[in-house]
Amino acid sequence: MGESQNKGAGPESLARGSIVAVCVSKKKGIPKSEVQSSLVLDGYGLEGDAHGGPWHRQVSLLSLEQIQSMKERGFEVGPGSFAENLTTVGVDLDAVAPGDFISVGDSVVLEVTQIGKECHTRCAIYHRIGDCIMPSHGIFARVKRGGLVRKGDAVTLLGRIATE
Repeated sequence: MGESQNKGAGPESLARGSIVAVCVSKKKGIPKSEVQSSLVLDGYGLEGDAHGGPWHRQVSLLSLEQIQSMKERGFEVGPGSFAENLTTVGVDLDAVAPGDFISVGDSVVLEVTQIGKECHTRCAIYHRIGDCIMPSHGIFARVKRGGLVRKGDAVTLLGRIATE
């Protein structure tokens, strides 16, 4: 595939899944609690979440498949355990790259800004379960268009799209 080709150019290239959990927390570095829905604010992140703000990691995503792989290793984990905002299923988050776009539900559009993160110190999550998958599998994004996100909403990997 040439660099000028748009990954999200045709319907056959779309990857779809759904949201299995929407999670928020008031503090950074701790597991997040599941909520039924949350308002995603333009240029901020999830309303009331500690990671919201004017920076490049406003929303975090992690796949249920990655969480399941940790369960299979004997860890007692579930959605929100790794402080992700949106837990997805059925969509290959490992296929995204910075600059790609993801749509969630009826209106939310996220721009992927970072894959994984460096953990300079061991956070409460690491101390609680002894490992963390966010440094290698966490997806971080900036909110390009906000709206309401709910458990069960569709997630579509759009690839790179032209922006205004």
